[in-house]
Amino acid sequence: MAAKLGVKGLVCLGYPFHPPGKPERLRTAHLAELDVPALILQGERDPFGKPDEVEGYVLSEAIEVAWIGDGDHSLKPRKRSDYTLEGNMEDAVGRIWAFMGAG
Repeated sequence: MAAKLGVKGLVCLGYPFHPPGKPERLRTAHLAELDVPALILQGERDPFGKPDEVEGYVLSEAIEVAWIGDGDHSLKPRKRSDYTLEGNMEDAVGRIWAFMGAG
């Protein structure tokens, strides 16, 4: 869809690589062929796709996956974490700006 619409890039906050608890039900087939630059910001604890799962997926070279410290699907860290929601949001915004060439 992105290529058909002529968008210059995609930013995804918390991509649903698979349903929570069902890593065998991948939603990634179309991501192998994506030719539009994309940034996926994913929490390290996101039940829709954690780092050890995502590293094995076949993804297009146009996709950059960036991990947000101790974040869940909404990028929120645990209370006992060294990370804060505000800090994670600042990290996400900084990465988006850099991806857009504005930072």
